[in-house]
Amino acid sequence: MDFILLGLQQLADPMVFLTMCIGAILGVIVGAIPGAGAAVTISILLPTTFSMDPLTGMTLLLGVYCGSAYGSAIPAVMINTPGSPVAVLTALEAKPFVERGEARRAMSLAYSSSFVGGVLAVLALMLLTKPLAEVAKNFGSAEFAMLAFAALVLVVIGHGGRRVEATAALAFGLFLATVGIETAYSTQRYSFGQSWLIQGIPLVPMVIGLFAMSEALIQLTGRDTTRQTVQLKGHFFSGFLEIFRYKVTLFGSSVFGIICGIMPGVGEFLAQQVNYVWARKLSKEGHLFGKGAPEGIIVSEATNNAVPPAALIPMLALGIPGEELTAMMLAVFLVHNVIPGPDLFLNRPEFVAGLYWTLLAMNFVIILFLLVATNTIARAALINKRFLGVAIMTLSLIGTYASNYNFSDVGLAMGFAVLGYILRSHRWPLTPILLGVVMGPILENRFRQAVGGAGGDLSIFVTRPISAIMLAGLCILLFFTIRGALKARRPREDWQINDT
Repeated sequence: MDFILLGLQQLADPMVFLTMCIGAILGVIVGAIPGAGAAVTISILLPTTFSMDPLTGMTLLLGVYCGSAYGSAIPAVMINTPGSPVAVLTALEAKPFVERGEARRAMSLAYSSSFVGGVLAVLALMLLTKPLAEVAKNFGSAEFAMLAFAALVLVVIGHGGRRVEATAALAFGLFLATVGIETAYSTQRYSFGQSWLIQGIPLVPMVIGLFAMSEALIQLTGRDTTRQTVQLKGHFFSGFLEIFRYKVTLFGSSVFGIICGIMPGVGEFLAQQVNYVWARKLSKEGHLFGKGAPEGIIVSEATNNAVPPAALIPMLALGIPGEELTAMMLAVFLVHNVIPGPDLFLNRPEFVAGLYWTLLAMNFVIILFLLVATNTIARAALINKRFLGVAIMTLSLIGTYASNYNFSDVGLAMGFAVLGYILRSHRWPLTPILLGVVMGPILENRFRQAVGGAGGDLSIFVTRPISAIMLAGLCILLFFTIRGALKARRPREDWQINDT
């Protein structure tokens, strides 16, 4: 009860509550603008949060993160254009609804299933994070090193048909993490005598350049198309009743999204795609998927809205970010000297309790805002791409300079912008680069501590039970992943041989 009251006290802070509302509403709006999205907005806002207290800064970023998951459904339904990749399946299922004149019903299903998925994920965050942190208290350097290594491997596995590119991007990120002063012996690595590289690659310019400015270049060089939006009439409350006709799909998708959120490297898109395939196979109305099935919208929206809160579980309990947005948020922790992990609940209980309640209240703020402002927000989806690109680029340059008042940071961000643009143009993933930069020091330091404590004996990773179990599980996962990839290639190779 003391913990609950402590969280409510944090939520009652006018600054925290106002920031939560601003972040949630901003997240909905940017989610509704194709090409903006949470990653771009969070990277631009990141320098701003450094001047706030930790809870206020995290609340702002989490509001954008969660709100964008709701908002991406608006253009998916109303102009058949996903606001983000995770809304592709929503757009697919919503199109027949719109053609039947049931756009409001599709939007109602999307909102209600998003709300249920988001609330259940926050409840899971409240229930699972502290027990996981208690388990993590038994971890030593070997376990944390193995956990960091497993997270990086899962990042690669999670990229499906782009695993080679993801591996290369991850290796590049790990290389960038080695730049600067090496902590054990205070020697410089890859700084080439440049004073601005002694402290390593600055995270904020890299994030802004790689995600925000590269997206601006994509928008500036892309072609704009004429789009029209559907006007929705009536209320959205019917969907809150209809979704409970599909309880198994609704709660199953939410639980699946929570599990995928906890697993590093999976993310909303992969969780949604996998869950959609299984839901179609298991549903009695699976033949209707892709043709305007209510269950299709429920699967898509409940899954992708359950992932964001669940992704905070490993970061808060273990200090391990699972995907790009939680990796960005980790910067807020580090700037304020708030160290996520098992000791966070002991050292900063007010921060954790406040985070829980702001996340829960955030879902109610978002849904109330959507119920009254959907038609107005939909107009944001029609914004000209080049105007959007100029706005993103301008805000990115201002944010980069304001983070450290250093023009070298601006130049670095522009370099990463060009790199990000090239990689995006060739469909290379950017997330492994960021996770490599963030996770590299964790893996290196924990590995050095583990091996040093064992007198150089690498067998410590298999003699300690928890580390050995994680390694065994990772080996099994790699075996089945490689086996599946070889099976997927075999028919193609046979066809090429026969054709020859």
